[in-house]
Amino acid sequence: MSEIANTPKPPYYAVIFTSERTEGENGYGEMSQKMFELAHEQEGFLGFESAREGLGITVSYWATLEDIANWKRNAEHRIAQQKGAEIWYQSYKTRVCLVERDYGFEKKL
Repeated sequence: MSEIANTPKPPYYAVIFTSERTEGENGYGEMSQKMFELAHEQEGFLGFESAREGLGITVSYWATLEDIANWKRNAEHRIAQQKGAEIWYQSYKTRVCLVERDYGFEKKL
């Protein structure tokens, strides 16, 4: 579902969402896909990376703190947040970080 995000030159912001799921699907996959699609439409959205192998970690990248706040207040996203707390997550933690520097490597085939 994810690959390494192609983010702009820093500074920008990262929202790190770490979670432990409850048992069962309960509509999680469909809502997760809907949230990724909706996030792409939000002003200031720069990309995301996600992995789940027991512990789930999703990192979304944003241009400004205001963009992050607007995403948090999005009506559809708020419904997903509520369902997450009630149905899908055993626990979760959200961290908001300023990315001051990034670098990487890509092997050429």
